[in-house]
Amino acid sequence: MTQSPTHGRFVVVPASYVFLLRDRTSGTEVLLQLRQHTGYMDDHWAAAAAGHVEQGETAYDAAHREAHEELGVTDLDLEFVTSMQRHGSELPIDQRIDFFFTARSWSGEPRIIEPEKAADLRWCPLDALPEPVVPHERSVLEGLRTGTTTAYSTFGF
Repeated sequence: MTQSPTHGRFVVVPASYVFLLRDRTSGTEVLLQLRQHTGYMDDHWAAAAAGHVEQGETAYDAAHREAHEELGVTDLDLEFVTSMQRHGSELPIDQRIDFFFTARSWSGEPRIIEPEKAADLRWCPLDALPEPVVPHERSVLEGLRTGTTTAYSTFGF
């Protein structure tokens, strides 16, 4: 929980995540990036596009913006997967709300736009993810693989 300087109540930090998916004869693949130099979960595989929801922006808008900023893709056909209330592991008082989306169609070829933050970009089978994956994101990917995602989920409580 982050304390608001104006009223003393905690502020929940929102973020949007986009998992680009594609179907292959061997099964569904997800596009993941290898994080580097971000200060959070570096050297972990993560959603190819993700970031904080900015003031005055919806989670859907943030997902579209992040996909364009990080991958150079537009016109995503987003499908909402889950909202995750998460107790952050990095600070004992941190609390977040994450909005996860998938997209199976978009315009443009996904590529690394921010090489200072992403060391690699790779299509990975949902049933054979690389190691390590950011833990709360792995939880959602497992739900996608098994078809067990729910509209609301928690992590770290």
